[in-house]
Amino acid sequence: MSRFLAISRPLAAATRVQVARSAFASRTAVQIRCYSEHHEESFEDYSARFVKFFDNVDDLFELQRGLNNAFGYDLVPSTPVIEAALKAARRVNDYPTAVRILEGLKAKANNEALYKQYLEELAPIRAELGVDSKEELGL
Repeated sequence: MSRFLAISRPLAAATRVQVARSAFASRTAVQIRCYSEHHEESFEDYSARFVKFFDNVDDLFELQRGLNNAFGYDLVPSTPVIEAALKAARRVNDYPTAVRILEGLKAKANNEALYKQYLEELAPIRAELGVDSKEELGL
């Protein structure tokens, strides 16, 4: 009888470990499956959201926070977003930030031809606001 107990105790312990492992695995699988759902934002929604944001900017901190968020995505912001950001920079009276917006655009475009197209398209608003690019300033 003692030999039976000596064999059954390790088997019972191994069974408890397996049950505990399977319970843990099922809980973690459920947690991974039910993390959270994110909807895909279209480029038009992205542009509308940031145009609205920059139209309501009241101070430099909000402007810089919005620029960090807008340029943090893996895409080049549309011209309406850049226009709204330039207007916001001039509204809060911060010319260096307006020039940096164009610098950020150049970095995000990562293509000289695309950057030139943006500058051509933004030429009227840049002339209206008096914002020059870094290259035009000779820096």
